[in-house]
Amino acid sequence: MIFKQQDVLQGRGKPLENHGGNNREVLACPHECLIRDGETGVCHTRTNKEGTLYSVAYGNPCSVAVDPVEKKPLYHFLPGTEILSIATAGCNFHCLNCQNSSISQVSPLSYDSYDMLPDQVAEMAVNCHVPSIAFTYTEPTVFYEYMYDSAVVAREKGLKTVAVSNGYINPEPLATLIPYLDAANIDLKCFDDKTYRRLTGGRLQPVLDTLLTLKKAGVWIEITHLVIPGLTDDPAKFKSMCRWLAGNGFETVPLHISRFFPAYKLKDVAHTPIESVIHARNIALESGLKFVYPGNVATGKDSHTRCPGCGRVVAERDQYTLVSLRLDKGSCNYCGTYVPGVW
Repeated sequence: MIFKQQDVLQGRGKPLENHGGNNREVLACPHECLIRDGETGVCHTRTNKEGTLYSVAYGNPCSVAVDPVEKKPLYHFLPGTEILSIATAGCNFHCLNCQNSSISQVSPLSYDSYDMLPDQVAEMAVNCHVPSIAFTYTEPTVFYEYMYDSAVVAREKGLKTVAVSNGYINPEPLATLIPYLDAANIDLKCFDDKTYRRLTGGRLQPVLDTLLTLKKAGVWIEITHLVIPGLTDDPAKFKSMCRWLAGNGFETVPLHISRFFPAYKLKDVAHTPIESVIHARNIALESGLKFVYPGNVATGKDSHTRCPGCGRVVAERDQYTLVSLRLDKGSCNYCGTYVPGVW
């Protein structure tokens, strides 16, 4: 097990005088946990040892795999390629519906892990002949130092990097990471703060701020939204979310709308009807979003990418498999219209 003194985030580890000399505040995410000596924060990955903060996630991934990039999901980022996926245990959300709760809701100290430093991560990607690395499965913010160092090495080796994230990160560490980040899929859970707090333990506004920051910086973004019956399936609230996205320059950002299946603390909630996903997709399109995909739903043609100019299929998919790509450096082979993405 590798321990890493936190040395990437500026200002973290700052003593709070009114809470005692050995208490430390973590500034990686908006929880800004105050960690007492010998304890850990909300995410289980940061610990205070005699006044010094350490990441117990650094170099300790619990999951390493090669996936189709479409599985992240990313449909407009290097389609048809594979990506090295890596995660450590821990998360700064406690989503009631978490499908990876066995690794997200535990500490890296209590889960079997590999010893894999950042240069080894990049080396594995090169050896696997994949063009990119994804920090995914749990929440990469909680292994920020590990992600950051790995992204720096990846950039040096000509690899691209992706964060699959809940977007719950503070502005300063996000700004530090952005120069080494090529793409992100942000999970936008819902569009009201009360539901966000109930479902995740976090808040909505920091996630929206992350989306705006990434877009302004030019990082390629795709968004995932999970339709959970009784929690995130209100058509009016979903329409408000789509209108906010369209009104803030996200109209060409792909939106993936996924079905919920019973998991973790929502095992008694019924799975999402396919009709609910299709209805949500129609609302998103009517709200001005250009690329809306049904996730984990076998709906055939709706998973294809169509040219916004001529309407013809330019990326044909069979679930997570790219069947054909009819683009030349991002431009439609039929009419020449550019399709936003990283091709």
